[in-house]
Amino acid sequence: MGCAGSSQSKPDGAVKKIRKPKPWKHPQPITKTQLTQLRDEFWDTAPHYGGRKEIWDALRAAAEADLTLAQAIVDSAGVIVQSSDLTVCYDERGAKYELPKYVLSEPTNLIRDS
Repeated sequence: MGCAGSSQSKPDGAVKKIRKPKPWKHPQPITKTQLTQLRDEFWDTAPHYGGRKEIWDALRAAAEADLTLAQAIVDSAGVIVQSSDLTVCYDERGAKYELPKYVLSEPTNLIRDS
């Protein structure tokens, strides 16, 4: 599928498996509520930066799923995974999709809401 020469596979033929991002720290400690708000703001505005809405929707579903389901979602949507942690992806038309770490995992300095 997609453009000639584009593929979800690495040169050795193996599909790039996605993984959780490495642990990261937000500049200031934030609460779960603040993290959710940041994520909602990103997903609400992301389609305005280019790319196709259905790919953004698939990436959001993958970001919110466990790794096995996330892999199935990106594979079925035709997403080409550049970075295995999903921070950089492309669609079959070559549009680039960049995801911040805060939509993919929680920071190490997350404050649990009481």
